[in-house]
Amino acid sequence: MKDASKQRKAELVTALKRAILTQELLPGADLDEVKLCEQYELSRTPLREVLRQLAGIGYVELRANRGGRVAELSHETLREFFIAAPMIYGAILQLAASNAKPAQIRELKDAQKQFVAAMKKRNAAERSLANNRFHEITGDMADNQYLLPSFNRLLIDHARIGIRFYDPADVENASTLKLASQQHDQIISAIETHNANDAKQLADDHWNLSRNQIERFVMPRGIDAPLGSAATTA
Repeated sequence: MKDASKQRKAELVTALKRAILTQELLPGADLDEVKLCEQYELSRTPLREVLRQLAGIGYVELRANRGGRVAELSHETLREFFIAAPMIYGAILQLAASNAKPAQIRELKDAQKQFVAAMKKRNAAERSLANNRFHEITGDMADNQYLLPSFNRLLIDHARIGIRFYDPADVENASTLKLASQQHDQIISAIETHNANDAKQLADDHWNLSRNQIERFVMPRGIDAPLGSAATTA
């Protein structure tokens, strides 16, 4: 009985993460805790344990006497995201190049294969999730207890903000997506050869490629000068 409950909790964690990353559950949406309890055959206590776990890593927010909701994406969140992203990505890939273990490099190569396979599918969610997994592994490689929580929080919003970046209906974006995949291969090479300088440069290049497309979708008129400056000079 205890093992079954543990399995259902794990399934709920996975399902909520996926729904939040792909914006099936929109930022700020209230979570129907009664429905979740019924759907996963959980009592209120294990459900709250799941929500506390997800709140601790940035997926949801818990409010006193009001239940849980999906973490917000506000104008201020977007501003801080664009400022912090290039710095954090660069630091992560530099550390990944220094610290990566052979087993992790194999895992990253497998993730890239999954990303390439996802790119052939006409499904934006699968593409975005495959990209997210690739970068999660680089965070594990970096192995820094101070940097990793910030990086993982960044990845949540990057996936949510950039979901339309992987829209298969956007024919004009096909060449950009191909370049993104090529940059993944270059990142793997830099990490495998322990070249931290190349890894840092690739982080900048990869971020700028992503940033330009994300900006196009979420801020059609462009972000203001301070944000642009931060992204290009990090």
